[in-house]
Amino acid sequence: MASRHLVWADGSSSRPVSRPNIIFILADDLGYGDLGCYGQKLIRTPNLDNMAAGGMRFTQAYCGTSVCAPSRCSLMTGLHMGHAPIRANRSVPPEGQMPLPPGTFTVPRLLKDAGYDTACIGKWGLGFWGTGGDPNKVGFDHFFGYICQKKAHDYYPDYLWRNGVKVPLDGKTYSHDLLTREALDWIGRPRGNPFFLYLAYTLPHPAYTIPDLGEYSRED
Repeated sequence: MASRHLVWADGSSSRPVSRPNIIFILADDLGYGDLGCYGQKLIRTPNLDNMAAGGMRFTQAYCGTSVCAPSRCSLMTGLHMGHAPIRANRSVPPEGQMPLPPGTFTVPRLLKDAGYDTACIGKWGLGFWGTGGDPNKVGFDHFFGYICQKKAHDYYPDYLWRNGVKVPLDGKTYSHDLLTREALDWIGRPRGNPFFLYLAYTLPHPAYTIPDLGEYSRED
């Protein structure tokens, strides 16, 4: 964890201010009532429940809107739908969705300007490489995952993207294992700065195709 001094207009300096590492995990299409910490009983979510018990639960919070791209736009910009530039899911060739306009101010840009290392791993959906919504142009030092939200519905893709370079896959590898591995690798890298990781899983958005049902294989 890094720290810095605030310097006031008169030149005086404050005590060091801590800058925490930030990991934002986005669960796509997870409903309010789907977690044990909010009263759900059928599916066990012990790790998320522990995070809630040791942290904070929001009981009057809402996402920006009801569908993917505009909701993610609201999250990345802090703008509500009356001001946000992305207001619908619109596919744009060759791959991906309508991009953020060039120069859009974003949360990762804010944190990068404050000295953070930044990464987006998972599902993006706000613009293809070379557009105004290119994740490496809106404040992320590192990207790995799905640039297109429609392709992210396939958990066994033929490829993912890493910083504008296509990473070929065999179509048989569960993508979210790769996303988790990439996230752990990036978090563990030596660095002198605090970091911000936006870990945007597609789970539990359909299609419901996972490698193993595990403890639920005997359930109805």
